Parts: sequence; C-alpha cells; structure tokens
Amino acid sequence: MILYPAIDLKDGQCVRLLHGDMDKATVFNASPADQAARFARDGFDWLHVVDLNGAIEGRAVNAEAVADILGAVSIPVQLGGGVRTLEGVERWIEAGVSRVILGTVAVREPEMVKKAARLWPEQIAVAVDVRDGKVAVDGWVGASDLDPITLSKRFEDAGVAALIVTDISRDGAMTGVNVEGVGAVADAVSIPVIASGGVASVKDIEQLIARKGVPIAGAVLGRSLYNGAIRPAEVIAAAQKKRTA
Repeated sequence: MILYPAIDLKDGQCVRLLHGDMDKATVFNASPADQAARFARDGFDWLHVVDLNGAIEGRAVNAEAVADILGAVSIPVQLGGGVRTLEGVERWIEAGVSRVILGTVAVREPEMVKKAARLWPEQIAVAVDVRDGKVAVDGWVGASDLDPITLSKRFEDAGVAALIVTDISRDGAMTGVNVEGVGAVADAVSIPVIASGGVASVKDIEQLIARKGVPIAGAVLGRSLYNGAIRPAEVIAAAQKKRTA
C-alpha cells in the first residue's frame, strides 16, 4: 500500500481542516516546502497536495507554495484543488506534478476528465469526495446527486490512475477510516482506490490491508501524522505488510 502524507494549502500555509470547513483550519507549518522535505526525509514515497483556496475558487491560488514544494523534494506529488480545465492540467504537469487530481469537473464534465486521462496516461486521478452518501463539489461546499459508485464507474477503462475516496464526515476528525465505504468503491471498479479521511492510527492502515475484496491501493495521512498519533516509520512498515489470505 502506498501512503500519501497530505499537505493542504490555505493562504500559503500548511493546514489541516476539520470536516473540510475552511473556518476550522489549524496551521501546522508556515512553510509547505519545509513540511514536504520532512515527509520525504521520513521515507514516504509520495505527497498528496491540495490547494484548498483553489478548490473553492476554481483556479490555482497557492501556485507559489506548490512550486516551492516541487523544488524541495524529488518524490512524486499528486495535486488537486481548483483544476477545472485541460490547460490547468497541462500547466501543473509541465511544472513537475506527477499526478493531477480532478474532482468537481469529474461530476460536471466527465468527458473532459476522460480526455485528460487519454492525453496524460496514468497522470490523472479522480477525487470522490463523499458527504451523506453523495459526492460533494466546489471544495466540498457544494453537493451533487451522484453516489460515489456511480461517479467512479464513469471512468472505467478511461485510463484514470486512481480514485481518491474521501469520507468528508471523518476528514480531520481522527475517528477512523471508513473501511466499508472505501471498500465498496474498490470492489465496484477496476481503478485503484486510495482511502482518505479519518485515518487515526496504524490500526486503520492494517484494517484497510486486511479487508476482504479488492485491495486498497493507498491511503492519505493527515492530522494523525501531524499530531504524532502516527509515527512515520511505524506506519510505513505497516503499509508494506502483505495481507493474509
């Protein structure tokens, strides 16, 4: 399983939100580049970066902070938040982002996402952000009528590298990952699924690995990593273990 430590950007700083609420942000590092370098030194193989301001405004807002992160590390970065056009995808990939995450446009313009996946094979991921059983949009402040499995199935055979399934009700709350919800999506599609939201301890990673059904490809680590509830070496070791039959 691949672990993705999260760097959420708000006003140029590295923060964590509670339930996706921009008014409930805790600043963990004023220098996102410094945080990225720490995660790389800790031994993580990827970074998960989100432009929170951009997700709400529908455009890149924290581009300078992203550029600083890309300059600080050599490990691959997946980036989401406010990317709504093919031109936007292209700019980030040319800037050095390894994988661009598309969320709102996956709901509103699925054909654009499929085209992006054809143009940049294995470099496009889809964010499946779930609140009360429905997919949220516009930086989680808006709602759609789609359920997560219906949205996910839109992109079967489209060349999408991954689906990042987030339980918004658990995000930043340290309440444990929604193994059942994430697993239901993984079992419904052939696209690799990354779990996000609520990972509170190494036990959550162990439960994701141990679940029966299609293996979960990865997990995003947030607040639990910042507040010390999860130690990098311990969680990396847990993620490398194979599940038993």
